[in-house]
This record gives sequence, C-alpha cells and structure tokens, in this order.
Amino acid sequence: MNGEILAILEQIEREKGIKKELLFEVVESALSTAIRKAMSLKPEEAEIKVEIDRKTGKIKATQNGKELPSLDFGRIAATTARQIIIQKIREIEKDIIYNEFSSKVGEIVSGTVFRFEKKNIIVNLLGKAEGILPRSQQVPSENFKQGEHIRAYVLEVKREPKGAQIILSRSHPNLVKKLFEMEVPEIYEGIVEIKAIARIPSQRTKIAVYSKDEKVDCVGACVGVRGNRVKNIISELRGEKIDIVRWSEDLNEFIQAALAPAKVSEIRLDKANRKALVLVEEDQLSLAIGKHGQNVRLASLLVGWELDVRTYKMIEEEKKKQEIFKEEEIGLDRLPAINEKLKEALSSAGFKTLKEIAYADINELTKIKGIGKVRAEKLIKKAKELLKEEEDVKEENNPKN
Repeated sequence: MNGEILAILEQIEREKGIKKELLFEVVESALSTAIRKAMSLKPEEAEIKVEIDRKTGKIKATQNGKELPSLDFGRIAATTARQIIIQKIREIEKDIIYNEFSSKVGEIVSGTVFRFEKKNIIVNLLGKAEGILPRSQQVPSENFKQGEHIRAYVLEVKREPKGAQIILSRSHPNLVKKLFEMEVPEIYEGIVEIKAIARIPSQRTKIAVYSKDEKVDCVGACVGVRGNRVKNIISELRGEKIDIVRWSEDLNEFIQAALAPAKVSEIRLDKANRKALVLVEEDQLSLAIGKHGQNVRLASLLVGWELDVRTYKMIEEEKKKQEIFKEEEIGLDRLPAINEKLKEALSSAGFKTLKEIAYADINELTKIKGIGKVRAEKLIKKAKELLKEEEDVKEENNPKN
C-alpha cells in the first residue's frame, strides 16, 4: 500500500499539475481525520498526527505524540479518507485554475468550442478549464461550430463555489490590440506603441500607432510586407476592416489621419468642450462620415473628441437659417403702445418675442399685471399682423419668386 500511495500521488501530480508535497499534506490531513473517526475520538480529546515518509510511503500515526500501534491505514484511507482527499484535491485544482487564469486577464487564450448554453458559448481551454463567451461579448456576424478552434480575450475571472468562472470576449477592442502585439514584433518590443483603438465589432476598427524610433515606420510595421501582418489579423477577425492611423501630438494632424480616407479642408477646435468642427469639400463628405456614420464615429472615439463633419455649403446654409431665425424672433419693441414697464412684465412672464405673443394663450397674458382680456386680444392680433407683414416682405425679396 505504501508504494501504491506514492504512485497515485505521482500520477495526480502529472495529470493535475499539483505539487507532490501539497498532495502529501492533503493525504496526511485526511488520514488524521479518518483515524480520529475510526477511533471515535473528538478533537479536544486527542491530537492525531499522521506522517507519510516521502521516499518509502510508510505511514506513521501518533496520538498526543505517542505512536499508535499498527492499524490498517490502507483500509481507512480507501474508505473514510477517500472523499476528503478527493474534495481537497478539487479545491486545490480550483485555486490553481483561478490563479493561472487570473494572471491571464487582458491576454488572449486559445481553445475549442465545447458546447452551447442558451446563447453563450462554452470554450474548452486546452483541457485545463472551461471559459464562457457570453452573448454580450460575441460578434454578431461570427458563427462557431462545436469543436472549432477559437481565440478570445480574457475579460474577467471570477471565483465561484463551483470553480473559476472565466469570462471571454471576442468583441472587446483590446482583442485587436493584443492581436497586433502578437503579430507585430516592433509593438511587442516597445518600438511601436499603440496609442488608441476604436472598434465596431465585425465592421471596422481604427488603431492609432506611434514609433519611438524615427527609422521605423509605425504604419508600415503594422501592415507588414505585402500587408501580411494586418491580413493575418483581419483573417482572425473574420474580415473585419482595419484602419491603421499615424498618431500625432498635433491634434489637427491626428484628426485628419483619423478621418482617412477622407481629405479634410479645415478644422476648428473648441478645446473647452473637446469638440471639433471638421470642414470638407462636397465630394469628401460621404467618405468622412462613412456608411451609417461609421467613419466619423470611430474617428471621434479614437481621438477622444466629438467631431462634427460638415461642408462649407452646409455652414453657409446654417448661417442663413440662423439669420432667418433671428429675423423671426422680432422683439417686443415693434408692438405699438407698449412701455418699458409692460415690456419687462411680459419678458419676466416668458413672452419676449412677437411670435410668443402671437401664439400666446389669452388666459396666460391676463395673468400679467396691467393686461386685461381686451388688451390681451389686441396684443395677440397686432403681433400676428406684424409677423404676416414680415413674411410678405420676405416673399417679395425671395429671388425665386
């Protein structure tokens, strides 16, 4: 039996990756508990200590420091201690898996699709553990089959009663970042740095890179010879488009690069609100905005500023609208027989323009001191007449008429 114990522990060490010394301690503890139960001893009645010789596997048991006579330790271990040993080993396994994968948070792991639970994918991580790819972390356009190889980003590892819960992701932007680190030696070595990344899973990713060495072209390094490096990453992402952008300390240059392939004519920065008005020519507008606003949205995320892309024509039209709006917002000065006191009273009540007077509720106007029902009706009527006159003047001046 002694040699058999050593053989079993060596096998467990090989298969489970648990250190033999730790296994010895688990078995000794389990045997102590088993002997105590076999002798019907309570913990306070006696101290039972079991030692296993690391070379021979011989078992020695003592009670309060005195060696116990030879007992059938093999039988006891096979019955009472078995479940305790199994339980302890499982707990150790859980800790090993948790510690191993906790250190891999933020890294990419490989595995195979094991099964599907509802809309989640359970991944066998090289036989060591199971990871879960929740629906929320999946890419909508990707479909995996059972047994298919899969690589995913380790998002989080939780300690659960049943063991470590390893949360994986295929949609996280850092998946792309890690793929570049694996594919591009210059990034791994720290020569080229990834400054920012923005992603719409399955559609497009923009990644901003910078070279610390003037002799190394950061974009060229990421693309690779004949585009091999970036092609490998696109293949892993199942066709997702990737724009590699040259990062710059100059915000204007960075915004221009981020909006590529569109050509930018002018950028007006609002630093206080981290907003930028980007002006482009008419033929560049659709390129700058992209399909369903994809390009400008990704560029905004990449730069960290809100980008408003417009043409010069759009700006001019906006100015005209604002001017018309201002014209429409005719002040109360145009109303006849209205003194400053009444004007202030109307303004305080929220009636500051002719339009607001023209479409006011009579009951609301009569709440103002100095305005009765008759006067309220006259004010509304006169405001409407003045607005009509303004509209007639605009019609006459409109060159289309």
